[in-house]
Amino acid sequence: MDWSKLLPWRREEAAPASVVPQREPSKLRSAVYKAQQTPAYKYPIKAPEIALGVVPKGERAPVSIAMDDWGGQFPGASAYAYSAGGIAGFPGYPHLSMLATRAEYRAMASALSTEMVREWITINSSETASDSTKTKVTKLKKAMDDMKIQQIIQRAVEHDAYFGRAQILICLKGHDITTPLVLDKRTITPGTFEKVVTVEAIWTTPATYNALRPQDDDFYKPSKWFMLGQQVHASRLMTVITRPLPDMLKPAFNFGGMSISQLAEPYVDNWLRTRQSVADLINNFSITALATSMDQILTGGDDGTDLFNRADLFTATRSNRGLMMLDKDREELVQVNVPLGGLHELQAQSQEHMCAVSRLPAIILTGISPGGLNASSDGEIRTFYDWIAAQQESYWRSPIDTIFKVLQLSMYGEIDEDITWAFVSLFQMTPAELAAIRLSDSTAAGNYINAGVIAPEEDRERLARDPESGYQGLDLSLTITPPDQGNEDDNEQSKEDE
Repeated sequence: MDWSKLLPWRREEAAPASVVPQREPSKLRSAVYKAQQTPAYKYPIKAPEIALGVVPKGERAPVSIAMDDWGGQFPGASAYAYSAGGIAGFPGYPHLSMLATRAEYRAMASALSTEMVREWITINSSETASDSTKTKVTKLKKAMDDMKIQQIIQRAVEHDAYFGRAQILICLKGHDITTPLVLDKRTITPGTFEKVVTVEAIWTTPATYNALRPQDDDFYKPSKWFMLGQQVHASRLMTVITRPLPDMLKPAFNFGGMSISQLAEPYVDNWLRTRQSVADLINNFSITALATSMDQILTGGDDGTDLFNRADLFTATRSNRGLMMLDKDREELVQVNVPLGGLHELQAQSQEHMCAVSRLPAIILTGISPGGLNASSDGEIRTFYDWIAAQQESYWRSPIDTIFKVLQLSMYGEIDEDITWAFVSLFQMTPAELAAIRLSDSTAAGNYINAGVIAPEEDRERLARDPESGYQGLDLSLTITPPDQGNEDDNEQSKEDE
């Protein structure tokens, strides 16, 4: 259909104002024009807008140069953006920052970041480690707590959720940030570790990246970044992208990934519209209609004063305990009630859609327990914990391990291979379940000792190193004599004395 015929006031080849009189568009035309408008979350694929000051003077961001090869956007990008559901293009960091002020988007990012680091990590030493290594473990734990590494990683997870990219900067005293970070005692000397900070995606853009050799490991991975007029090597500005995009879209997204906010925007819009519609419907579910004489008004013989006075009187005397008097010949009272059954199900389903796109169970995102007979979220929680564990190992182990090794080099001048760390599982057992496991382990250990499979000292060492045993930190230097052997020695000594 040719909409230009229906909407002549939108034609580009309009006649001069002196020939065609100016007129306001009709309500029908305004409604059609409004219906044609693209929803707010549809974005074309184009060169990203870089904040002022990010790129040094005299330089140009490679993402803009790459997009300029196609005139500022990829061939057919505009059509693709609107045919792919309207979420293909990059909305820009100002828009994503504004989304972070809404409760729905903030709840997603906060819940995900909290669960990602809630149990944090545990630092252990190997069974053959020396006492000096065990002392290092204690100091490393305190150093990571003092530097608030857990809070920094949590903030980075939020940045990844809000902007599609998290970046963690390692600051070392006396180091050139444009050079690669080499984890060696010759490059990182004791006392050089200064701090670790997170940098929002709006303040960085790639300085160089390989777009020529797909066989290289750094293909479409920036090797250096511009950071507010500075150039930083990628090994020092660690980048985490948990929802990566195809190579074709990376320049348009400023080499970031897809943010949860952008993915969830259509679902949040549906939720807000449903929530408001339900609230409006509840507020106006009952409408009172008064059928009265309107002949004088419709014929133009009355200005409506008497009618409005009648409406005011009706409203003023209307109540459940009042008496309403009507003209039996010319007035009739009609009560129109909208059925409210099923509204809670529609609203809950709209809310569940936000949980689905964010991969967060409803009990974690909203704090609302599932309803209904035999309803339980245990299975969903366990699946969610497994997903969190996979995310930790896939995306967050590398930056934490780098920080861990740099901290060791700065504190001790070496990386102790006997010191390891691991994420603590979110799935925690109850005290009763732990007690049952300990009882089972003790029974098995006793059987193995009696059968001569292991020695009592070996089981003591297991108890001392197991944080869940209840006996972690036992003094292994002590020699414990089993009670049975002690009684036998006493009996033999008594016989000799006789």
